[in-house]
Amino acid sequence: MAFVAPPGYQPIYSPRIPYLGPICGGLREGMSIYLQGSIPEDITRFFINLLCGESESSDIALHFNPRFDGWDKVVFNTCQDGSWGSEDKIRSMPFCKGQAFEMVIMVTSQGYQIKVNGNDFHTFQHRIPVERVCAMQIAGDVSIQTINVIGVRPPLPEAFSLMLYNLSGQKLYSPVPYSNMIPGGMIPKRTIVIRGMVPYGANSICINFVVSRTRDIALHINPRVREGIVVRNSEIGGSWGQEDRELSLNPFMEGQYFDVSSVFIHSVSLMSIRCGNQRFKVFVNGQHLFDFVHRLQSFTEVDMLEIQGDVQISYIHF
Repeated sequence: MAFVAPPGYQPIYSPRIPYLGPICGGLREGMSIYLQGSIPEDITRFFINLLCGESESSDIALHFNPRFDGWDKVVFNTCQDGSWGSEDKIRSMPFCKGQAFEMVIMVTSQGYQIKVNGNDFHTFQHRIPVERVCAMQIAGDVSIQTINVIGVRPPLPEAFSLMLYNLSGQKLYSPVPYSNMIPGGMIPKRTIVIRGMVPYGANSICINFVVSRTRDIALHINPRVREGIVVRNSEIGGSWGQEDRELSLNPFMEGQYFDVSSVFIHSVSLMSIRCGNQRFKVFVNGQHLFDFVHRLQSFTEVDMLEIQGDVQISYIHF
């Protein structure tokens, strides 16, 4: 059960800006593009284009252009046959100079729904059929750590124990307990995205990042639904460490989804686990949930993800 990406698509980590790359298989309704990045202090502007070809001269189905020019705004537009359309100007700025951000571009039947740091920002209505989109371009004053294309529905052989859909598009949840190797391990800057739901009557969930060779648990995330807490810990050499319990919020509530894309669900949140040199950083719905400082010196040996307990998992994006 791993995230199902478009045919030939792999997550992009720390791309060089300016960036121009394909979205293999193209876009369609129900897909999302998830980006992690940061804004420099001296920013003037940057843009993200969804292109209808793999060259800079291709038609642009979505032009997303934050401008820090004294009248901070975000400009949306399209470009067809070399001619720009009428601009949508949103005189509000969801980004902050010198700060990191998480952004999701969700493809709905109406348009591109933009969320920044977990907050709805703007929906730009389709002017060009989304099926024409096959590439992405990013340029300007921005640093990007991760680009993930999420929420696709390609045909799959039955042998794959992955996120599956029936022909009507209804999600078929994958079984728990879950255990799978992490391709390439938890190297610095690696981000894992998990989508799932806490069913009614749930008691406890367990998410472990494990060293398969030693069975050490570098990060143990244990939402205890009935107690209303999220316990974090590690188990090294067969001994549990000191629990971390304090949190400003608990997103793991009965009947709630935790997710990257709100296209399929009613209550949206984002769970992403990012590995850094000093700590794991965990975000839910674009909001920082907690940091967990590495207790295992050889944290780069973490190569297995395990999930147990009262949870339904839709996909996991490595």
